[in-house]
Amino acid sequence: MSLFKKKAIIFSALLATLSLSACNSQTVEQKNTTGSDAAAGGTKILIATQSPLSGSQSAIGDSIKTGAEYALNLQKEEFKQLGFDLQLTPQDDQADPKIGVSNAEMLAANPDVLGVVGHFNTGVAIPSSVKYESAKLVMVSPANSGVKLTEEGKKTVHRICARDDAQGPKGAKYAKEKLGVKTVFLIHDKTAYGQGLVDEVKAQFEKDGVQVLGYEGVTQGEKDYNFVVNTVISKNPDMLYFGGIYPEAGIIVKQAREKGFKGLFMGGDGIDSSDLIKIAGPAAEGIYFTSLAGDVKQTDDGKKWAEEYQKAMGKKAETYSVYAYDSMNIILNGVKEAIKANGGKKPTREQVLDLVHQTKDFKGKFVNVTFDDKGDNVFADVFVYQYTTDSTKFLGKIE
Repeated sequence: MSLFKKKAIIFSALLATLSLSACNSQTVEQKNTTGSDAAAGGTKILIATQSPLSGSQSAIGDSIKTGAEYALNLQKEEFKQLGFDLQLTPQDDQADPKIGVSNAEMLAANPDVLGVVGHFNTGVAIPSSVKYESAKLVMVSPANSGVKLTEEGKKTVHRICARDDAQGPKGAKYAKEKLGVKTVFLIHDKTAYGQGLVDEVKAQFEKDGVQVLGYEGVTQGEKDYNFVVNTVISKNPDMLYFGGIYPEAGIIVKQAREKGFKGLFMGGDGIDSSDLIKIAGPAAEGIYFTSLAGDVKQTDDGKKWAEEYQKAMGKKAETYSVYAYDSMNIILNGVKEAIKANGGKKPTREQVLDLVHQTKDFKGKFVNVTFDDKGDNVFADVFVYQYTTDSTKFLGKIE
């Protein structure tokens, strides 16, 4: 055998040895990483939020995410003392049912996720809740008001706010009794939330003898609603009532005022956002809206909370920030109770679900919570606000 061939064989053997060594090293590294992840997975607890974090409804979606995040951050150390790494996993559902369902499937597949705060849109929450139900993953909503959500018999679904069959009638009665409305034109955005709310409003107006001069649907995301605004102007109602979200409301009221509409404008909680003022400009002044959340700043304790919130999160608390905060705390309370009942070990989703579902007389920052069998809060109320030139004015609870 030539010297060249001998060197070639030795070199090949050396390469094989190095390759095997590297492979073994990689395998050990993978085993160590996997073992480390497994250990971390045993102590990690994830709570998700689902709300629109991009797109036209992101202002409210972000307030929900940030309110929940603030509550979670305040409890991180307590969970650390219990031996758990508490983390937030915020999901952007983009106010789109398909994306909400896709996110829900992903959350359901991750065993570390023990609860969900959300959604904002009822039309997203209903199909997403199918995935939560199959995974026994508890959901607590700060904002979903659609009646159907808790009428489908899903144990996983809960909300701390009022339903549209309370919000709609109370808003209509306030308009008639407090604002003197005798004629109204109704517009909705064709969504489960918007049309559902307007149907409740319509039924109450008709019951109380208020004349409904029109009932029209518009499509979300359009930039020009003059086709329906022109009809409103021709009917000249005392009030234009809109069931939908603030981006469309801002455009409609702006175009109506530009065409000389002098009547009142009212909507539901979906038009409650400081971004409406940016969209409508001066036309926003005087708009009435019902809300499922009260004003936390009405008390000294609430003012202090709002100041601390802004300092910690770098942004002002919106109306739903505090309800997202309370929703998160309800879930975390259920998780802690489940840990205790499980001997200090990480609980199952079903254990967390059972304890959240049994929530009674929970004292939130603004709202008290007791869930009935359907997952509705027996203490939920409806409130009314009015837009000023640069903010909103709290008018009180609607009795």
